[in-house]
Amino acid sequence: MLELKISIAEEKFVRRAKSEGRFSRSFVVLVRSTTWRCGRLERLIVSYLRGRTWKLGKPQISVKEMLQNFKLKGKRKNEFLDAIRRLERRNIVRILTF
Repeated sequence: MLELKISIAEEKFVRRAKSEGRFSRSFVVLVRSTTWRCGRLERLIVSYLRGRTWKLGKPQISVKEMLQNFKLKGKRKNEFLDAIRRLERRNIVRILTF
């Protein structure tokens, strides 16, 4: 019985690690510079992408680098990733997975 519980816990950890790893290896590209009908977090993401593209000229930024810059952990990290997905649905950013 104990072995069964350990294997289930390991399986959940592996699933979570794969999904986070896939998204953290992807890049975010700013398509439009609009923040109409966006929340506060989405505006922060778009302004960061806009400033980064303007200063350095790089059209793409990794999600891992953005997480490090915003210093997010736990629930805030999940909210941040959801905000990026919402921006992608609105065609403001594009997520490139490699």
